[in-house]
Amino acid sequence: MLKKISFFTALVLLALTIFVVLSQASEEWSVGEVIRTPDEAFENLPDYPFSANYVNSLGYRIHYVDEGPRDGQVVLLMHGQPSWSYLYRHMIPILASAGFRVIAPDNVGFGKSDKPLKTSDHNYQMHIDVMTNFVDELALKNATFFGQDWGSNIGLRVVAERPSRFERIVLSNGTLPAAPGILGWLGYPALQLLVWSEGDVQALDPSGYSFQEYVAYTIHAESIDYAAAFQRGTTRVLSDEDLNGYAAPFPTEEYAAGVRAFPTLVASHLRQNQRVIDEFYATWDKPFLTAYGTDDKLMAGRDEVWQKVVPGAKGQPHTLVKGGAHFIQDDVPVELSKIVIDFINANLEVD
Repeated sequence: MLKKISFFTALVLLALTIFVVLSQASEEWSVGEVIRTPDEAFENLPDYPFSANYVNSLGYRIHYVDEGPRDGQVVLLMHGQPSWSYLYRHMIPILASAGFRVIAPDNVGFGKSDKPLKTSDHNYQMHIDVMTNFVDELALKNATFFGQDWGSNIGLRVVAERPSRFERIVLSNGTLPAAPGILGWLGYPALQLLVWSEGDVQALDPSGYSFQEYVAYTIHAESIDYAAAFQRGTTRVLSDEDLNGYAAPFPTEEYAAGVRAFPTLVASHLRQNQRVIDEFYATWDKPFLTAYGTDDKLMAGRDEVWQKVVPGAKGQPHTLVKGGAHFIQDDVPVELSKIVIDFINANLEVD
């Protein structure tokens, strides 16, 4: 026989339920007030000679690199946080020289794209919608999507929104944060509570830190240490010029709302992402390749999950790239470019 629930217990459960429901991230968004990093901040960047291209997408001006022959197979390269298209500076010339049309956009809030002034103007659904409209504006077709970090969080949703525009996927040090059922409901408020419990984090321990510590740091730190972030995420020793290039879009803190907002959004669409995985990627039978870095502890093992879930991953030459840390594009750009080139050339018959 079931025991009666006390009035106090019922109140606690009701309060928790209300908290969980009210803590869910909204899928509604509106265009916020923006600023643009002055062009002079990007002058004379090492290994980044590319012409700037712009397109208006749902109220935001998006910058993108567009290199290589216009009639070549399209490769869409999407970056994560706190990087921008500069991350692909070594891969773009290699892919373009191989005959591909290489497109590398900057997400809203990053690089040369518009930067909302408020962190609250950054919304996961907004980024999905803006980049989906971006591929529509460019009328991309038969494209290969390459995504890493938040480039995967956004890009995998874009592919699911516009599957007819994509023929191949390469996933590198990325995933689609997801959880089913009650875990999907609890994930976002749980992360918020964990971050709150970390308090005012002003610096990160170089020897290691938890994800919630990183989120608390991006929220509270008086200034973001871009040099430390990228050097921690690479095996290669980056030059001062390299590090200055990564920091170029953010000359002052008012430009960094996107950098601060993205970590808080990782768990904001767990249920929606799980639905996309179950209903879309579990049936994706076009070529799907994973190429993760051996030195990326953050994404270790995520490649195997995708290999099991996606039908199109079966029989593909999945690779663990030696020497690649989280920002694998900067560690092993030649090796990674060759993997992409070979993958596309081996799967041209699907077009």
